[in-house]
Amino acid sequence: MSTLSTRFSSANSLASGVVTALPRVLRGSAAIVAFCALWEILPRAGWVDATFLPPFSTVLGALFEMVRSSELSDHLFASATRAVGGFAIAVAVGVPLGLVIGWYRTLAEVLNPLLELFRNTAPLALLPVFVLVLGMGETSKVSMVVYSCIWPVVLNTVSGVRNVDPLLIRSALSMGLTPLQLFRKVVLPASVPTVFTGIRVAGAYSILVLIAAEMVGAKAGLGYLVNYSQFTFEIPKMYAGIVTLALLGLVFNHAVLLAERRLTAWQGER
Repeated sequence: MSTLSTRFSSANSLASGVVTALPRVLRGSAAIVAFCALWEILPRAGWVDATFLPPFSTVLGALFEMVRSSELSDHLFASATRAVGGFAIAVAVGVPLGLVIGWYRTLAEVLNPLLELFRNTAPLALLPVFVLVLGMGETSKVSMVVYSCIWPVVLNTVSGVRNVDPLLIRSALSMGLTPLQLFRKVVLPASVPTVFTGIRVAGAYSILVLIAAEMVGAKAGLGYLVNYSQFTFEIPKMYAGIVTLALLGLVFNHAVLLAERRLTAWQGER
């Protein structure tokens, strides 16, 4: 009887949670639904040329057809592998580098002008350099993603370490913490939100730069799909590729947000 009561209570809690979250989900999706409805209506009403902007249902049909034929999965896998690989390398290198630069003030003063120079050099301007040096293969594309992602990660990590609340540092020092303990228990946790700001920016950069690189020299990938469909005038497929890119970016951003919430859960508890 007790087990049955527990199950009934859990079901009630789950149902109440769904009911509570439903209005928030509806509000969040209302703008997207309105946008898709407008996209469907404008071409069918003749307000825009359906040749260049097909109705949303036509684009969905092209998208489902590419999913059925596995054409989309091949391009999606190629782009996701390059973006995630370059992004992961940039985070793995950029976060430790930013922590070291932020912790040692003299090193930061020496390297800051160079970091600012690299940050303000547009990655796409260096695309011909990467192609000339590394060729048209996977290495140049992944390297472009690494280059575009690493600077926001490094600079936000440096900013996070340098802008820790001085009261926290003084309180920790008054408790007798060693420099290593201070860094590990105070500075590192306090800088996590700023670090993740840079990681989220880098996630967006990884998609944008990769697509441009795939349009220049690739035989697979979402950027190649969009560019090739435009040249062959397969407009619904082109828009289907763009929709897939938007969804990939949303998934990427959501994954980073989930990781950030898990690593900063202590802030909510505080």
